[in-house]
Amino acid sequence: MLAEKRLPLFPLGTVLFPRMMLPLRIFEPRYRQMLDDCLNGDETFGVLLIKEGPEVGGPAVPYEIGTTARILSVEKKAEGVINITTRGQERFRLRHTLHDQPYLVGEVEPYPLADTDASEVPALARRGTALLAAYMELLSRAAGAEIRLQRVPTDPQTIAYLTAMLLQVTEPAKQRLLSIAGLPTLFREEAALLENERKVLTVMIHALETSGLPEDTNLPFSKN
Repeated sequence: MLAEKRLPLFPLGTVLFPRMMLPLRIFEPRYRQMLDDCLNGDETFGVLLIKEGPEVGGPAVPYEIGTTARILSVEKKAEGVINITTRGQERFRLRHTLHDQPYLVGEVEPYPLADTDASEVPALARRGTALLAAYMELLSRAAGAEIRLQRVPTDPQTIAYLTAMLLQVTEPAKQRLLSIAGLPTLFREEAALLENERKVLTVMIHALETSGLPEDTNLPFSKN
């Protein structure tokens, strides 16, 4: 069994995946204290999606699978607001919550992705890359703007996590992806989601192209 350790926790309304950049705006006193403690330690805290409760103010009940976030930059603004940039690192499982600090603390253990060397991974990664490219093309058509990846990764884990980041699905759906134990299963679940999203986008594009909607029509994603 992997060793448990204490980790400051930041429950959010967003799922953080390994290798994902996450900017945060810190203004609550408890999280300013957490930030100070992190900067005086190993500059790492845990991000967990909120299952119940508010993101700001009262206590929140998080899911048990999260991702560690490393602080990359800190910018202090007026009136006690602090902007930070973080990057997702490793998955973890929350074992126990502790309440001996103003912020939430957890006893956590690493939850690494399993079966990364399975024989089917290369083929699943190639299929996943092709499905993701087709999905991004459909998003571009639906948004009426070019949406392109600057660089297509080759590492299977990076492909899987990038797909999870880019899928236009709910945060609970993303949490289910984050919680999957093994890489082959993650690729298969993402393929099913991409196929479903392809069908939805194809119908949407057909409706947009045949209805003559104006360019400022509200869409369920941003035009970047």
